[in-house]
Amino acid sequence: MIEITDRAAAELKSLFDKEEIEQPAIRIYITESSADVHYGLALADDINEFDVITENNGIKIVMAPKVAAGFPDGSIDFKADSAGKTFIIQNAFTGNCDSCEECYICDAE
Repeated sequence: MIEITDRAAAELKSLFDKEEIEQPAIRIYITESSADVHYGLALADDINEFDVITENNGIKIVMAPKVAAGFPDGSIDFKADSAGKTFIIQNAFTGNCDSCEECYICDAE
């Protein structure tokens, strides 16, 4: 399960309200380099029948099947300090997902 902390949920809900998004959802996606895998967040305005959809703390989370296979457990937090504001996405999964034909996350970590 992916946990969205109270801070992150409050910030996301505030952003949704500010932008007047009627059916809000976030998409977790992968941005990878040759040495590491990083995750990003975006508005999920292009949900399709193959996406994996879950919900936590009142926020709908959408992931492509390849992302969901390598990210079964983790958290999304929010931090604001003098350096700025950011969402922190942490994948608690560090093992082998046994889905490497469908998922390239294990090879990149």
